[in-house]
Amino acid sequence: MTSEGEYRRGRHVVSAMHVHLVFVTKYRRGVFNDEMLTACENAMCKVCEDFEAELKEFNGEADHVHLLVHYPPKVAVSALVNSLKGVSSRILRRDFTGRVNRAIVHGHFWSPSYFAASCGGAPLTVVKQYIEQQRRPL
Repeated sequence: MTSEGEYRRGRHVVSAMHVHLVFVTKYRRGVFNDEMLTACENAMCKVCEDFEAELKEFNGEADHVHLLVHYPPKVAVSALVNSLKGVSSRILRRDFTGRVNRAIVHGHFWSPSYFAASCGGAPLTVVKQYIEQQRRPL
């Protein structure tokens, strides 16, 4: 599948599917700092590549992250979310053991729920700007 501007072109499909995702830490514990958010972004970027998706924007605050993902129609958002949360949780718990273990209860990093919204109606620049303006902790 190739990408031209905001459109993805496959053999039998042309699509422009974007989803705004928000993941919250378990019990909304404020564990993220800038280094952890960077590691989380890198992990989630890799997962998106595995799904032939593109992480267009990422940011977060102490207790949650926002993602804007451009994905192909063959990908189920729920499957993408499960992989994003699972892989990032393993990496963050491995690389930031001391910081994460103090805040996370019973080995769960993310809350089991998530927010997902289609971004077809709003201009993507508005969604990107909103994500960029998140108050990233230092």
